[in-house]
Amino acid sequence: MEKLLVSRCLLGHKVRYDGGAHGPYDLLQHWQDEGRIVPLCPEVAGGLPTPRPPAEIPGGQGTQVLDGARPVLTRDGANVTAAFVAGAEIALQLVQQHGLRVAVLKARSPSCGNTHNYDGSFSGTLIEGEGVTAALLRRAGIKVFNETQLAEAAAELQRLEQRDD
Repeated sequence: MEKLLVSRCLLGHKVRYDGGAHGPYDLLQHWQDEGRIVPLCPEVAGGLPTPRPPAEIPGGQGTQVLDGARPVLTRDGANVTAAFVAGAEIALQLVQQHGLRVAVLKARSPSCGNTHNYDGSFSGTLIEGEGVTAALLRRAGIKVFNETQLAEAAAELQRLEQRDD
């Protein structure tokens, strides 16, 4: 049975920057009941509190953060890059430890966003980009989906299980 990494906020855990959560999502609950889910909030795992100030990546590109070219900054200008990178590294360790090949992460998050991210201006402007954790996992060959792509994630899990049989 293929397991997957899932953002804790999508499982209803109140770990978002504002102390909130997302969900429930029926498919995630089903996978959780089957014992498939390895939950993680990279920002909390990296040492940030809940709640915490909102953070964005100037330019919205997690790969640039990993390469040391851009910081992750809070609205008041505090540099939280180290916590974001630490959380991404913990996510990668979990993926390797559990042999995971799929992740479902929170869309538009500076950690977890896989297709779009905020531009760093705190204006609500979305651009194409990915968060720090999503970028590190993708670099490691992990298929990263978000909560709007659950059907695609399910298809990928099925494909992997059929290939392994």
